[in-house]
Order: sequence, then C-alpha cells, then structure tokens
Amino acid sequence: MPKQNRVTPGGELIATPERGALMGNRGLLHNARGEVKRPWRLKAWITCQLEFKNRHRPVMAPGQYTELFFLDEATALAAGHRPCAECRRADFIRFKQTWLAANPGLVASPNPRIGELDNHMHEERIRDDGGKKTYAALLYDLPDGVFVLDEPGEFFLVSGGYLWRWTPSGYISKSSLRPDFEVDVITPRSIVSTIAAGYVPEIHKTCRPK
Repeated sequence: MPKQNRVTPGGELIATPERGALMGNRGLLHNARGEVKRPWRLKAWITCQLEFKNRHRPVMAPGQYTELFFLDEATALAAGHRPCAECRRADFIRFKQTWLAANPGLVASPNPRIGELDNHMHEERIRDDGGKKTYAALLYDLPDGVFVLDEPGEFFLVSGGYLWRWTPSGYISKSSLRPDFEVDVITPRSIVSTIAAGYVPEIHKTCRPK
C-alpha cells in the first residue's frame, strides 16, 4: 500500500505509488504505525537527491524524519521546499544567492544563515488556520516554473506559454495562457521572485513546451 508521503504543489501529503524525482523532509510527521499525524514539524523544508553517497534507510521508520517525495523541483518549490545544503550543495548555494538578490530587505542581515530564509518562507507557506497561503497575480507577470491554483486540488504549472495540469505521474494536458487573467499563485512569493531572477527549477519530462 502506498505511503502518504508524496507532496502536491499545494503542500499536501498524499498516498500514491509514484516516487518522483526528488526526496525531502519537514521533520518527523508520522507515528510508529506510519500514519501521518502532522503536516510539518520544522521550518526548514528541504529537497534532496534520491541517492547520495550510497546511503540507505527504511522509509518512514519509527522515530525518524518522514521521507517526502516530489514529481519535480517546480513542485517542491511550489510547496515551499528549498534545496538541501548537503546533498544538493551547488543548488543550495545558487538558490540562496538568487533568493537574497531577488528579495532585498526580507531578512535583517546582509549575509544571513539559511534559517532566516526558512523562517520567512514559512510565513509565506502557512496561513494562521494551517492552510496554504496564496496570492493574486496576473499570468503575464509570472515566470516559467511557477504554480497556480485553478480550483481546489487542480494545480497548473506556468511553462512555455501554457498552463500544464499537474498529476502525481506528470503533466497531462495544457492550455494557452491568457496574459491578462488573474490567478491564485501557490508558489511562495519570495520563491517566485527567485525563479524570476534566474533560478531555473527542474521540470518533469512530461512538460514539453514547443
């Protein structure tokens, strides 16, 4: 039976057989029976390589952090995760540098620890009631690699002049953008700015803009 550890662009944890292209975590979310009891525990939401230094671990072992999986990096960024500083070191440095350049004034110090960025991104992820924060924007203003919400549970990726419908196994349909159309953006605002400033996320191969 699939475990409830696949992450949607909206940040929800669902059970599905597909593994995805990246792993990550938000801390220990499950109990000894493997049941997810909380949506997050840490403010450091990260994404990792599926394989690193030949390390092996049982998935969702009792008392250990909950391994989460993502279709692609665009999905992970939409949910509010950022690259791991160990197994994705080059991406981590590139993300942090681009985030700071794209979001001046959002953190207090000029050379902050990553925890300051995590704290700010957490404020952009979670509403007071625990739901996912969104904000309104025109499609014309959004860079490729950002997710928008069409209706509850229907996530669309902006890429190559189209909106691509997300599913756990890939992108299955597309529709042309209406540049003047206002949408609810689910990728956190500072991460949208980071993508616009040049951080290009990996996108699943089923998205093939012409």
